[in-house]
Order: sequence, then C-alpha cells, then structure tokens
Amino acid sequence: MQTIVKGDSALINTLAELCPAEGVSHTEDQDGNAQHWFKLSSPDKLIAAASALKDKAARLSLISGYVRQDTDEADGKLFAACYHFVLDGCVYNVTANTTKEMPYVPTITSYFVNADWHEREMMELVGVKVQNQPNPTRLFLDTELEPGVIGSYIPLSVMMNGACTKDLWEHILGSKEVK
Repeated sequence: MQTIVKGDSALINTLAELCPAEGVSHTEDQDGNAQHWFKLSSPDKLIAAASALKDKAARLSLISGYVRQDTDEADGKLFAACYHFVLDGCVYNVTANTTKEMPYVPTITSYFVNADWHEREMMELVGVKVQNQPNPTRLFLDTELEPGVIGSYIPLSVMMNGACTKDLWEHILGSKEVK
C-alpha cells in the first residue's frame, strides 16, 4: 500500500534537500492533519527554509526553543529551535540545532516579521542565541538576569503545563503558606 503525504510536494522536497535523510518525517494528528518534520543539517540552512516557506505564503505560527538533551557535557549547553509554519492546513516543523561551531540560529525576521517576538522570547527565556536579531531587547525579564536563567528556577514545560492551574504557584511557593 502506498503512503500518501499531504501538503505541498514542491515545498516538502525543497525542505527535505536541506536535511539529512533521517531528518525528514511525516505524521498526522488524531484528526488527520498533516505534520511534516524537517531537522536541518546545519542552522545556516534556516535562511533557505524560511525563504522557501515565505515564497509559498506559509504562516509562522510559533518557535519552540529548548535545551538539547542529545549532547555531551564537553560540548556545553546546546539548543534547538523548532519553527512551526502552517500552509493550507498542513504544519511544517523545521528544526535547527545549534552546534559548538555554530552556537546560534540566524534571524528570519526579514522573511517573517512576527518572528521578532518569538526570537526575542526564545533568547530571553531559553537562552538561544539568534544572530542578527534586529531588536534584541528584553520582553519580560530584567536585563541584569542571564538569558535562559528562568529554566534553572522552573522548567518552561512545568510553567506552561501549570499556567492555568494552581500547580505553578504551588511549585513556585514550595512549602510557603499562602493566606
């Protein structure tokens, strides 16, 4: 039986050319919505990916920055940034992993203006470095705090999972009694 991949085949092929063979996969969610996953061979390939997506009129939905768990301690703290784009009901997820040689991702604000906020948030809260970000000012935290420091106090995943419940505040307050 032949597998049918939903989405823009020309775009899928263009993005796949920027990745190693094992860096491309296609899935569907429980409702049958296509999800395409592209792990770029190098962070500098992000510019070509952004250009291809812009040419097809894709929409940048969000960027997820996180500390990579697949690295040696000798490499230091390395990050990944997953850019989530939507085009004709399909999601195109493009991941750029920072490396010891290239410890940053390039900005894509010249292709997607809304990347400005996402990049700044990722720089501030996670500590991902974004090369040539045109507006690198802080959004939330005091400038004297180290970028990504909030993760050492409370992981972003815990914060996001508890944002709508009392769990977050219980974690922050610990054993303090709230009156």
